[in-house]
Formats: sequence, structure tokens, C-alpha cells
Amino acid sequence: MLFRADPYLREAAATVMAHTDEGGVVLDRTVFYPTGGGQPGDSGLVRWQDASMPVATTLKGPDDTIVLVPARAQALPEVGQQVHQELDWDRRHRHMRVHTALHLLSVAVPFGVTGGSISAQHGRLDFDMAEPPEDKSAIDALLQEMVATDAVVSETWISDAELDAQPELVKTMSVKPPCGAGRIRLIRIGDAADPLDLQPCGGTHVARLGEIGALRIGKTEKKGRMNRRIYLHLDS
Repeated sequence: MLFRADPYLREAAATVMAHTDEGGVVLDRTVFYPTGGGQPGDSGLVRWQDASMPVATTLKGPDDTIVLVPARAQALPEVGQQVHQELDWDRRHRHMRVHTALHLLSVAVPFGVTGGSISAQHGRLDFDMAEPPEDKSAIDALLQEMVATDAVVSETWISDAELDAQPELVKTMSVKPPCGAGRIRLIRIGDAADPLDLQPCGGTHVARLGEIGALRIGKTEKKGRMNRRIYLHLDS
């Protein structure tokens, strides 16, 4: 998972390890993030010799593998083939901007999160709240204020036991962080001593809040008696 160590890595060499029964390709190392946590799988291109394979999306496979899904039926690079993978960087970077912005939205709207999704243009979170926000402009202002701080976004790791001792770190109500591997990744926004936000997350994020750029609150929807959906849009 090269994207885990460096989410800004746009291309890398790799070796084909396997083909899936569905026609996907598994590499020994990849810059492509697989669909998960509301974030779409990456797209891009894989090249080898005089051939290439457009990648439509990326999925999680069995045994922690990552599967690149071709955009069309075609001849695949053979197992053992050396390839060069190229990420659709503009799309990924927009996912990173939206994903980090949604973490800020979870700060601005302090209710439990029941769901969410990300696209290259906007994202949304579902909150465990009976009534819609009273003042959307106040949420907008708070989001802009946080982005303007240009705070650093970083990662840290804690053990399963440490997370159990700090249940307030988990904002998602319907999906719990994967435990059992011994440690859990946290995304921190701001200073370690007094972060703007700190929560478990496996997705890719921008390095500083200023990269998010202009954003705005979109529509809100009622999705059940105790569920409100709030959309967040990138403006550039």
C-alpha cells in the first residue's frame, strides 16, 4: 500500500502477482487506493512493454490484496510482468480534499456519523440528529475558518486497547474501525497537544488544510426520523 506511506505518490514500478477470476490485476505494490471508508477506488493507467491497461477502479480483494479493475475487456499483463502504474492524480487529489473536508464537517456538526460518501466534486455525511442545522451559514463560516488555519494533517497509530479506552475518538456509529491487527491508524488535524480533530481513518488526506481550497455547504436531507444528510462541495 504505497499510498499509505505517501498519498502524493503518483506513479511507481511494480510486478504483476496474480489475475482474479473476474479479470482484475493484483500487483506486489501499488499507488492505487481501493474503495473503502466511503472513498472511491482510484483510477489510472498501467503500462508494460508496448501495451497499456486503463484502470477504471480499484477494489479490496481477499487476503488484503488490492485489485486493479480494467476499464474494458483486454489482454492483461502476465504474472511476473514488470509494469509501470500511473494514478489519475487530479481525481485522487480531489478525493483527498473532500475526505479531509468531511473530517472538518464532523467537527462543525458535533453529532454521531451514521454514513458518508466521497466523490471528486462533493461529499456528504449522515448525522444522528433529529432536526436540520439551524444555521448553515455558521457551519460554512466555521469550515472556512478551519481551512484558513492551514493546519497540518498527519497520522498516528494506537493499539486496540488504547482505542477501547478512548471510545470518543470513534465518530462513526454504523461502522467501527477494524480491530484485531494490533494497531489502528488515526488521522490528526492540527497540533498533537490540541488537535482540531482526531479519529480513526484509513483513507488518503491532504497534508495541510489550505489544500482543500474553497468549499461550501450544500443541501441537507432528512433520511429517517433521526438522520440528517449534509452535503459539502468543492468550489474549485
